[in-house]
Amino acid sequence: MTTMAAPPRSPAYVRPALYAGLLLTVLATLAPLIDIVTIDLIADHVRAAYPAWPQKSVLADRNAIAIYLAAVGVVGLVGWLYAIWGVARGKRRVRAVSTVLFVLGATIQLIGLSVGGEAYTTIVPPLHGIIGALPSLAGLVAVVGLWRRRRD
Repeated sequence: MTTMAAPPRSPAYVRPALYAGLLLTVLATLAPLIDIVTIDLIADHVRAAYPAWPQKSVLADRNAIAIYLAAVGVVGLVGWLYAIWGVARGKRRVRAVSTVLFVLGATIQLIGLSVGGEAYTTIVPPLHGIIGALPSLAGLVAVVGLWRRRRD
């Protein structure tokens, strides 16, 4: 008779790291939207890159950047919710899936921090790039913890 062993339990800090990542992702998702209705740094970023553009073009580019940042955040939220659900249920595949999601998320954020275009030094304003990268730090802590076995 074959018995199946329970999946190894992760260290106690994994769940707080997952919830921190979820919270940071909510912040990163809302940040561009809050920015638009308050200080509008994204429009200033576009205007600095293209000073001759008419206001309509600046706002169109600002909206495209904000929508991109918000969409990346929404996809990230789905990943965090899956990881939290998988850890709570003790799913074996949560390690592998969370690792893939971490690599994808960190790669997307590094691209956002570094890719420029035409007159842009970086397309994503640096402040929003940094805010967007913060969840990756929590993701690193969570993924490392998922691969470690808890010492009981």
